[in-house]
Amino acid sequence: MIQLLFTLLAAEAALVLVLLFRTPARRLALLAIDRAKRGRGPVMVRTVAATMFVVLGSSGYSIAKIRRRVGDLGQLTPTDQVLASRHLLEASLMGYSLFIGLIIDRLHHYIRELRTMKKNMEAVTKQSRALEEAKHGSTEEIQQYQKEISGLNKKVQELKHLSETKTEELKTAEANALALQKQSEGLLTEYERLIAENEEFRNQLQSMDRRLSHSDNKKNT
Repeated sequence: MIQLLFTLLAAEAALVLVLLFRTPARRLALLAIDRAKRGRGPVMVRTVAATMFVVLGSSGYSIAKIRRRVGDLGQLTPTDQVLASRHLLEASLMGYSLFIGLIIDRLHHYIRELRTMKKNMEAVTKQSRALEEAKHGSTEEIQQYQKEISGLNKKVQELKHLSETKTEELKTAEANALALQKQSEGLLTEYERLIAENEEFRNQLQSMDRRLSHSDNKKNT
């Protein structure tokens, strides 16, 4: 389960990096996400997300249940500590995976909106140039064209302002994605530390079992 979550987290981080930079791979990634959002794709994604939320809640409940034993026993056994660490790592990985999935969806949305706005700005600019070239007509037509040009210029300014706003949002999303990538690297280090602790706990348990069996043999003799 943990290996699968780490693989999913690494794939999501790679997809975020592809979306952050203008490369041919970015276009392919956008086409793949567009196709995934058609047909039954959204239903499957929601089903997987709901399943991960349920498993995340189950891990949280297991952690809380293990923590309650502290009040009964005074301290956690090595086995409970290993189980609690494992559940905590699984919950963290699932939470980060869901959050990065949300960031990927927002990045895709903002990139599509920016492309649409750029196309609209180009079309409005062409119309404005055509109207300026048509000023040689009658006075009434010129005034009408000037009004249309003024309205188009306002629209261009609004689109520019909206484009700047979306660009800032995209930069914020990129910064969050890079921060999550650094956190995922920290989680990998934490996972390696937990594996080492798990091995140490197992060795301690085996040593305790040997001592108990040795003491039982002495009592029997």
